[in-house]
Amino acid sequence: MNPDGNRISPDGALLTHDGFPPDEMERRMRVEIWADVLCPWCGLGSHRLSQAVSRFEHGDKVDVTYRSFQLDPNLATDTILTTRQLLGNKYGLSGPQVEEATRRVEGLAERDGLRPYTVLDNRVANSGLAHEYLAYATTQGRHLEAWRGIFGAYFGEVRPIFTVDDLVPLGEEIGLDPTGTRKALVERRFQDQIIDDAREAAQLGVRGVPFYVLDDRYAVSGAQDTDVLLDALNTAWAAEPTG
Repeated sequence: MNPDGNRISPDGALLTHDGFPPDEMERRMRVEIWADVLCPWCGLGSHRLSQAVSRFEHGDKVDVTYRSFQLDPNLATDTILTTRQLLGNKYGLSGPQVEEATRRVEGLAERDGLRPYTVLDNRVANSGLAHEYLAYATTQGRHLEAWRGIFGAYFGEVRPIFTVDDLVPLGEEIGLDPTGTRKALVERRFQDQIIDDAREAAQLGVRGVPFYVLDDRYAVSGAQDTDVLLDALNTAWAAEPTG
């Protein structure tokens, strides 16, 4: 055994604590993406990240983790607005300005293979409970299925995702027990976790989403093109592993 605690094989080769040569240990890369389920750029960014990982040479060694970030946590929980109403009220946009902004992201999504992708003619409300549903699904081993499923349901099918009754069927579709899902949401069991995610995002300086962190040291902000995300994956992989 050498001073670092690693063992030496009979032929003199250095072994790790697990008994494997260092160059044979499987390396993995972690990619975190902060997102809001109501954010059309986040749904597009999620899709582009999936595409980048599928094209990445070491894509099978990438672990993607979604983190919750509510763009407007003060949005009413008992009122559902149209996208036109929200953007008009919050940013003072006229009808034509709202249409121009939303049609742009819809067009980009269609170009990237997301059809349909409805932003302008959708509904908006507080996303807190939806994020709690995602946190619960994560504890049940359905992390990626839940996040990708909720983006597909909301933007692809224009399904509401704001109440317990909206969310329980989404869970059933990915194999979650409806009784367990309902109980977790009614009890607001994961509310603190959403707050913790927001606090960590603030510490990282996140001001908007999507926001990606690769291997805890490379950051990419915004719904960048798939090629940009692929370049980021290659850069992070080429660097010396941390830890």
